[in-house]
Amino acid sequence: MGKRRRVAERRKTRPAVLGGMIAVVVVGAGFGVYALYDGGAAADERTSAADHKAVKTGPLTAAEVRTASTRFLTAWQQGRATEAAAATDDPAAATTLLTGYTKDAHLKGVTLKTGTATGAKVPFSVKATVAYQSLSKPLAYDSSLTVVRRKSDGKPLVDWHASVVHPDLKDGDTLVTGESGTPPIKALDRDGGELTTATYPSLGTVLDGLREKFGKTAGGKAGVELRVVRGKASKAAKLSDKTLVELSKGTPGTVKTTLSPTLQAAAEKQVDQRTRASVVVMRPSTGEILAVANSGHGFNTAFQGSLAPGSTMKIVTSTMLFEKGLVTPDASHPCPKTYKLAGWTFHNDADSEIKKGTFKLSFGASCNNAFINFAPKLSNSDLTQEAQQVYGLGLNNWAIGVPSFDGSVPVQSGAQMGASLIGQGGVRMNPLNMASVAATVESGVFRQPYLVAPTVDHRTLAKASRTMSSKTQAQLKDVMQYTAAYGTAAKAMAGLGPDYGAKTGSAEVDGQKKPNGWLTAYRGDLAAAGVVQAGGHGGDTAGPIVAALLKLGG
Repeated sequence: MGKRRRVAERRKTRPAVLGGMIAVVVVGAGFGVYALYDGGAAADERTSAADHKAVKTGPLTAAEVRTASTRFLTAWQQGRATEAAAATDDPAAATTLLTGYTKDAHLKGVTLKTGTATGAKVPFSVKATVAYQSLSKPLAYDSSLTVVRRKSDGKPLVDWHASVVHPDLKDGDTLVTGESGTPPIKALDRDGGELTTATYPSLGTVLDGLREKFGKTAGGKAGVELRVVRGKASKAAKLSDKTLVELSKGTPGTVKTTLSPTLQAAAEKQVDQRTRASVVVMRPSTGEILAVANSGHGFNTAFQGSLAPGSTMKIVTSTMLFEKGLVTPDASHPCPKTYKLAGWTFHNDADSEIKKGTFKLSFGASCNNAFINFAPKLSNSDLTQEAQQVYGLGLNNWAIGVPSFDGSVPVQSGAQMGASLIGQGGVRMNPLNMASVAATVESGVFRQPYLVAPTVDHRTLAKASRTMSSKTQAQLKDVMQYTAAYGTAAKAMAGLGPDYGAKTGSAEVDGQKKPNGWLTAYRGDLAAAGVVQAGGHGGDTAGPIVAALLKLGG
């Protein structure tokens, strides 16, 4: 009991927030003892009354949020990593990262300033100095934390994630200052001009990826920097290390890319006019990537996104149907308003239907049930095999020069298999994948897209195990040309014919009022695909982006 009285007395000197700044009235053993006895080694010495105290539940009060956040931030600011970690719901992970903040990242003079809390979320700003040997530079950034109740006793604690320490950190990542493991690179476009984020803001993640892949072999010399070093989970997600502060410049090596300065600048302009838009342009005859751009610059959705492609997937589905001889473009094929499959009832957009018409008409109108009603004639693996064998998708073997996601078309059954035929279910793609699909139709052969020529590092590009027949290619071009001229892509593609083809898509996403809008198309020796997330129909959202780039490239 004596110990409990001493703790109560020392808690009167806990840290306080003054004018938004973390301030400490008394420091030393008192705070440490409080941490020890509050849920620590002395828990078994509590009185029976404490043992039977009801667990507090319900929303956190403003006082609880303020106290929990102050305790954490004060300890962190003063370099007491263990005490700060004890104020979180994951002390082990927090201790590792907060200890590394000083020892590995070499951050000193940390000053934290809180903002106005919104509920349980507390924003704060960080100022510190990166000091390594004789080098130093300031660091400033904004972050936030969220206070939650511990389930066991209801105690308010900081909900621990690495992003609390720095917003660019994912769980498992670390901060390190020292000689960069990878020298910097000077990336060039296809004409020899330098690629920078000042000129092309979308290329931040691409330049990071190029440095990680080619920095050690491009002839450069490493500098000293503070950087995010990715952990296992981030590497599995194909995220690259990221430089936060450069203390001394290294000597860059040179890496030439296939990007077109004209198309890249135009792509950046197009996506900047929309929210959450991404686009890729490539050359079907070679596989060269000519442009890549994203509205958001923190994640490369164009290369690494994993989104349902909606009706653009009907290109792959149609390839399979044509090869199997199940239908031809001009064959009579109705599209019913509803279609039942394995307990699901599928609907067309706006509950439309085509009672008498051809398959080409249904493709051009993007009528879902004209595709789903083939499901009883297909095996569960047919679409997966078509995507892998003809389009090179879903095999996780593309080597474009930077991290990328190669698409996924899993084997599914029943209603999910039917949904896959229209690009829903478990099918996942990004603009790079769908630009490649359009390029494969245009050339008749899958050529793996690439950003850096394989001759630079002697890597082997992925290949498809078989090629579609010339008859199938002609049928695909027929339905895609019809869509571009008269179907759902006609408005966007107006004036770009006659050597063109397109397919729109709208992918429903849980929790979104509007679907993701897609369009993939080719024109001559150019192919492009774009997506606008939560934007609406593809012809109206992604369509103008893709069409503008195809027009410029033509």
